[in-house]
Amino acid sequence: MKRVGLFGGTFDPPHYGHLLMAEQAHQQLNLDEVWFIPSYLPPHKSEAKTTAEDRVEMTKAAIEDNPAFKVNTIEVEREGKSYTLKTIQALKAQYPDYQFYFIIGGDMVEYLPKWHQIDQLIQLITFIGVDRPGSSTKHVVYPVEMIEMPSLDISSTMIRERISAGQSIKYLTPKEVITIINKNSLYS
Repeated sequence: MKRVGLFGGTFDPPHYGHLLMAEQAHQQLNLDEVWFIPSYLPPHKSEAKTTAEDRVEMTKAAIEDNPAFKVNTIEVEREGKSYTLKTIQALKAQYPDYQFYFIIGGDMVEYLPKWHQIDQLIQLITFIGVDRPGSSTKHVVYPVEMIEMPSLDISSTMIRERISAGQSIKYLTPKEVITIINKNSLYS
């Protein structure tokens, strides 16, 4: 049975924090692959700053040097709000022999009770919480397998703000992502 970590997000833009989270889950849980799933419209955030196509292109560029990382565009193809339950149901129907794990940041662990149809979702997958500095997992209501991650304080918001301010984002995201941002004049 193939063990696959699913890492959903806006990836607006993807950065080294995302890649490190995925790598830690891949290694610590002995996963065969990690699939990055860019959302079309995230249900818990305001609209993305770029198109879904731009975010897919940046995510593919960010992971191209890791053969265990893949991009799955199921949510972009479906369009509309990207509810995790619909995604998991569709993936389980398409890949019935796969064991799926859903990777979330430690900051999202306490937010799980607010997820759309969480009681159904928790029956279908194992949640993997990546413990990051500043995340609190004291009041975990749902079963989550926690893994450790070295401290790396980078966010997509920070990258967008630095671009708007004319500051460098070198070493915050792969150079391939920076090339796409510059080529398409994203976030400026």
